Amino acid sequence: MQSTPVSGGPVLSRVILVGQAPGVKEPVLGRPFAWTAGKAMFKWFEQEIGVTEMEFRQTVYMAAVCRCFPGKNSQGGDRVPSREEVALCREWLRAEIAILKPGLVIAVGKLAIGQFLEELPPLTDLVGQIVRVQKFGRQFDLVPLPHPSGASPWPRIEPGKTLTKKALALIRNHPDWIARVGKNPT
Repeated sequence: MQSTPVSGGPVLSRVILVGQAPGVKEPVLGRPFAWTAGKAMFKWFEQEIGVTEMEFRQTVYMAAVCRCFPGKNSQGGDRVPSREEVALCREWLRAEIAILKPGLVIAVGKLAIGQFLEELPPLTDLVGQIVRVQKFGRQFDLVPLPHPSGASPWPRIEPGKTLTKKALALIRNHPDWIARVGKNPT
């Protein structure tokens, strides 16, 4: 792992978004999802739910499976953190869930989704569903989203495009999403 840890900041929320790990730009910019994948993800939230990036960052706690940039892989993309690295960072996520007691966790990408499920079925069986999860001593709803990375066409082609929209509608209508700002934004 490289760089300093990246945090979404001190947001008190019953909604937590969990990503994989920061990219190379996030430590420099000082916030998660600050570059290409973040631009795509926040576009989803703005278009489908009507919440701006600024409002999202102010009302949703943002965490990650691993807190530091894992470095590049041999093809030049971001390296997926190893099982050992994930295990070393697991206590952070457990503590955040214990403190915030979320009712809704939005897991972005397979690595993040896999932290909450014993088995990881294909994205076509997960995205667009709410899964009731018991993890880290808490029970909450999990809404999986695909990773918004430009490296994966999944959320831009069918059935991924439709399933991603369905997942965002589930988030928009979830009681803890609505309660985070005191009203339904759409």
